[in-house]
Amino acid sequence: MTDQDEAILAGGCQCGAVRYALATSPEHASVCHCRMCQKASGGPMMAFARVKKSALRWSRGKPASFRSSSLVERHFCAACGTPLTYNFIDSPHVSVSAGSLDDPEAIRPELQYSVERTLSWFPTVTRLPGKRLEEFITPDLAVRFVSYQHPDHDT
Repeated sequence: MTDQDEAILAGGCQCGAVRYALATSPEHASVCHCRMCQKASGGPMMAFARVKKSALRWSRGKPASFRSSSLVERHFCAACGTPLTYNFIDSPHVSVSAGSLDDPEAIRPELQYSVERTLSWFPTVTRLPGKRLEEFITPDLAVRFVSYQHPDHDT
């Protein structure tokens, strides 16, 4: 990939220090409930979109990496901590974290991994009462609110 215009999808970290572009559409999307993914995300699971390693280009900055096992390294932003990839070292593929995509709706998981590690309460989340943003960010808080998060596009 030589030009940002050739990117099919793009994404990056929360602070904007690290950005990436994908030259092809993901060929597979999944969620993983394993303990490593729970710890890497700080959440109950992680969602990923898999592409060939040659389709991923770092377009701004370089990520830090952590070798979470003898088989896998994970890339993340050293400045803000955003998880960016799951890289099975011996595979020709790499998976980007769905939440780091500028348009996370562009992928739809089709498979779950490590289902035996699904947290007992996770399947009930969609049945919990919900509140819209404006229901818990009061007008006085909204006036004072300034986001420091990088926008979901290249700048």
